[in-house]
Amino acid sequence: MDNAESSYRRFAAGDGKAFDEILDAYNESLIFFIRRYVHSLDVAEDIAEDCFVELIVNPRRYNFKVSLKTYLFTIARNKAVDYIRHNAVLELSPLDEHIHKSAEYIGFEQRVLNDEKRKAVNRAVESLCDDMRTAVHLIYFEQMSYEETARIMHKNRKQIENLAYRARKQLRQILTEEGWNDEDQG
Repeated sequence: MDNAESSYRRFAAGDGKAFDEILDAYNESLIFFIRRYVHSLDVAEDIAEDCFVELIVNPRRYNFKVSLKTYLFTIARNKAVDYIRHNAVLELSPLDEHIHKSAEYIGFEQRVLNDEKRKAVNRAVESLCDDMRTAVHLIYFEQMSYEETARIMHKNRKQIENLAYRARKQLRQILTEEGWNDEDQG
């Protein structure tokens, strides 16, 4: 059990401060994930808030069979898809707005090169189909397992493995065509 799950147990037992720990652990990454669906920070923040309200209003729905992160991201995906269905909009936000810079000093030339790499990867990821893009986000940006990703996307593990494999292959091809070799992509 991770810290968020123990925090949720404490929250369900009446410790209000424990919910703050859950918010701190997942709020930003949940908003980022939702924003890739709805392409609006304000809407993503509202949907994320709804997800946390769901945890508060229905504390007994979470059964601890999956990680709290998987459960919360599943709620988020469902709410984002519902929003899209009701508003007929599907646009994913660019990744380069959210990639964090290293805290240590990087020379000017290295920063420029890293920025160009990030832009190239972002363009490549944005060119993937929706399922591949979502799988890449969950696996590589949220560091979720294939099983967690499968639950969130309502697919089985093999489908996620295939999506991830095809996405990596397609990304490698796109980046190679843009002049980035394997050494540059690392």
